[in-house]
Amino acid sequence: MGCTQCPRRCGADRSAGAVGYCGVSREIRVAKVMLHPWEEPCLIAGKGAGAIFFAGCPLRCVYCQNRDISRGAVGAVYDIPRLAHEMLRLAEAGASCIDLVSPTQYAGDILAALGQIKDKLSIPVVWNTGGYENPDTVRACRGLVDVFLTDFKYGTAAVAEMYSAAPDYVETARAAFAEMVSVAGHPRWDGDRLLGGVIVRHLVLPGCRRDSEAALAAVADTVSPDSVILSLMRQYTPDFAPAEYPTLRRRVTTFEYEFVRDRATALGFDGYSQDADAATAAYTPEF
Repeated sequence: MGCTQCPRRCGADRSAGAVGYCGVSREIRVAKVMLHPWEEPCLIAGKGAGAIFFAGCPLRCVYCQNRDISRGAVGAVYDIPRLAHEMLRLAEAGASCIDLVSPTQYAGDILAALGQIKDKLSIPVVWNTGGYENPDTVRACRGLVDVFLTDFKYGTAAVAEMYSAAPDYVETARAAFAEMVSVAGHPRWDGDRLLGGVIVRHLVLPGCRRDSEAALAAVADTVSPDSVILSLMRQYTPDFAPAEYPTLRRRVTTFEYEFVRDRATALGFDGYSQDADAATAAYTPEF
């Protein structure tokens, strides 16, 4: 049967070894497992998030900092029992959460692995996604995923098409985002540690402050801003941008970032912001 796992619905017969739009076939490919110190502060208490980086991605962001793993079938092949074992191992190693990075293309197998060991985990499970999800996938996470750490990348079809080849991104991400809030609920805390809820990330891109304004407005029009945590990122770096995209060949200016941050405040969002020194490739793991 052709794959409909992500909103691309590319129809590739991944079970027979065909490669989907995501760049991978049926095999679970894990590119890196690590205690990750660079997620949002509420997710990295102690030794850091227990990150599992999966190969492939349903988006094709031209500025992707993880392009070494997001464009193809790289890394080790895992089966469901091994994936479940790896989650437990990370928890035993002191991880503050299980951080599933770019899980969409393997959603069924990941949820099957979680179903085997969820009752053995005392830490939250985080679905770390680009936001380009089918609502059915999000609904299937109920009872297995505690936190959705989701991008909301764009506010207009034109920018989404230009930079991620996804002109339907805004309406698709809005539908998935509403379902995430329904599944995970409002933020739940244990001191300064997040136990459940939705963190919405938005990366401010150079030359795109108006698109960022539209993206935040779309989020606020979808759910109440006080029902989510906003992570407004300034860490864009031109290191990964192709030469044919000249607008992306610079960093975000202070004016651009503060413009978007002021709009976020006016809309009623609360959460995290970043200083200018976040704009460095040093925060990208080595794959």
